Amino acid sequence: MPYCKNCGVKLPEDASFCPNCGAAVKLEVRLALASWGERFIAWLIDVIILGAFLAWLSWPGFTLTPYVPRWVPFIDVSFRNIIYLLYWTLMEGIYGQSIGKMVIKIKVTRLNGEPIDVGRALVESIGKAFLLPIDCIIGWIAFSDKKQRLFNHLSNTMVVKEVRVVA
Repeated sequence: MPYCKNCGVKLPEDASFCPNCGAAVKLEVRLALASWGERFIAWLIDVIILGAFLAWLSWPGFTLTPYVPRWVPFIDVSFRNIIYLLYWTLMEGIYGQSIGKMVIKIKVTRLNGEPIDVGRALVESIGKAFLLPIDCIIGWIAFSDKKQRLFNHLSNTMVVKEVRVVA
């Protein structure tokens, strides 16, 4: 939350003038790394939405998921995961955000803050869709300074939010 440079009072996010002293306020938008909590909530929203859709698809009693050996640890390959991969690749490659990220107001960018393309979105979505536990654990250990999952690092992407600061 920004503060008035003139009197030090907390400013509302959309303030043009300080409500206390009337000084003009110039806010600048900067990018900050999204927290793991924000990212988790966005992921959870996406999984709930897509899970409900996929449950509806399989309602008649048949399953669209092919047989996958359960002895392979930390890897999940099924119809559901392919749908997740397509969803995240297209949403984040085209809009920079999935629906969950839109709700939480975070987005995926290149390391320099520029929008990502579908190719980068595909690479960073592979970890989320198929290898999430490994993707997160390696990211937390090896890339904690940028809050990157392994596949964020491989695709040179990061998850950010816009922060308004007094200029």
